[in-house]
Amino acid sequence: MMVCEMLRIIEYHASGVLGDLSPDADLLINPMRLILWIGWAYLCFYSAQKIQFNPYVPAKYRTLFVLATLAAGPFVFLGLVIKRAVSVSIKTGTGLWESLSQSVTELLSSMTLLSHRPRRTGQEIRLMDASGRNIRDIYGKSDKQARNILQLTESIVEKSIKTRASDILIDPRPDSIYTIRFRIDGMLSTYKELDAEKALAVVNSFKAISDMDIAERRRPQDGSFLARVNTLNVSFRVASAGVMNGEKLSIRILNQNAASQTLDDVGLTHKQLQILRDAIGKPSGLILICGPTGSGKTSTLYAMLNEIDRFTRNVVTVEDPIETVLSNASQIEVNTKADITFAKALRSILRQDPDVICVGEIRDEETAEIALRAAQTGHQVFATLHCDSNTAAILRLLDLGVSPALLASGLQIIVSQRLVRCLCDHCKEPAQFTSTQTKDLMMKNIDPKTLFTSKGCKKCHETGYYGRTAIADITMMTPEFRASIAKNKNVMEDLTNQGAKVGTSNLKKQGLKKAVSGITTLSELKRVMG
Repeated sequence: MMVCEMLRIIEYHASGVLGDLSPDADLLINPMRLILWIGWAYLCFYSAQKIQFNPYVPAKYRTLFVLATLAAGPFVFLGLVIKRAVSVSIKTGTGLWESLSQSVTELLSSMTLLSHRPRRTGQEIRLMDASGRNIRDIYGKSDKQARNILQLTESIVEKSIKTRASDILIDPRPDSIYTIRFRIDGMLSTYKELDAEKALAVVNSFKAISDMDIAERRRPQDGSFLARVNTLNVSFRVASAGVMNGEKLSIRILNQNAASQTLDDVGLTHKQLQILRDAIGKPSGLILICGPTGSGKTSTLYAMLNEIDRFTRNVVTVEDPIETVLSNASQIEVNTKADITFAKALRSILRQDPDVICVGEIRDEETAEIALRAAQTGHQVFATLHCDSNTAAILRLLDLGVSPALLASGLQIIVSQRLVRCLCDHCKEPAQFTSTQTKDLMMKNIDPKTLFTSKGCKKCHETGYYGRTAIADITMMTPEFRASIAKNKNVMEDLTNQGAKVGTSNLKKQGLKKAVSGITTLSELKRVMG
């Protein structure tokens, strides 16, 4: 009766406001009354749904509150909020209005979390093997304990994706405990600790979905699997190894954003971007991306491929493994078991009329020689090489047995890069230095007031950093430098003097520019550069 009376009052005022817009007010069912009833019913059902998962309602009274909410609608919900605010006000001594405001904020926050809570049925995330079979289908009918292990495995993968991790490490410890760690922005942090029995079951789940032998715990194995989170597909590469105290599992999360990443996202300076884009625009030549493991070489490689019009140019890649599917590109995956190597794949590519060839990594003399000959004969070639610097790249290629004349004619540009963590914009603060440190910085023409330091907040998980950016050193091949390489004389000296001649700069100088711009910190540069 109370609800009906309130609806009549609302309808009366609404009719007064609308006036002539409600000519059917005397009808048994008029449009205004129907709209009000539908709106009220919606609020009742919505409030009842939220009451079901509301942390303020005791579990034993939850059914009663749901029934009351279906009848009285949002008023029961509002009553709970007021009750919570009054109790907080009494306990803490704060004002009622302040407590009420805080309760409403917490309520809205909890409702947001509830609306985005992970589904316990495994429908939000699906783990699949290379053929597309779900991990639950691989296990078939299982008991409650097995289902809990599968759910734990899925939650580990889901959490790693949400935290932007690049690797998952599962390590055994001497005390029958396994640690699960995530590498986020290049730094490892512990996510969970599991007892040996449960951890081994999780390891077996990963090995089963990766098509690896569960019974083999000593011999190293490799595999891969996929995860589908809503409409997003993420690829994972798995490697196992028998270590002291058990079996170690390393899971690499392949960059799911590489297909849409551009050179503007890498972090290069405007001048470096111009140099690299000019090199990409040329019809032939080898562009070499150098750096140690985890320095973002592959991401830069994909960003370069995204600069190319793949509709009008024939792009073929050789990768180990294929990290991201590129539209309008032919991608070949290296498979040593099937005798598909970089060198053999490159030979076959040259018979497929390619315009652009992308080599995932130069590992041996044969691959280096074929890539340079392809660059020399009118093809544009992108490749990566594991080494520390541009100087080391030249020496490494010469050490592999590449002739100096071939290297001088085929190589176009070398890019060495590192990744440094970016300061969190929500919590970074000006850095404080001692008088001695300030004097040292001033002697290096660095203004201490432009430098920031990390603090830590919820946004960055108390690390003070969020995301990474690249610092790069670019060396262009000038005619004079080509001549010195071809003669195999004064290569080291010429590389050292290249900066002033072609406008390139070394990694430390680029890193200092990032620190002065407030993008990263001096301590982060020291960690990465030494």
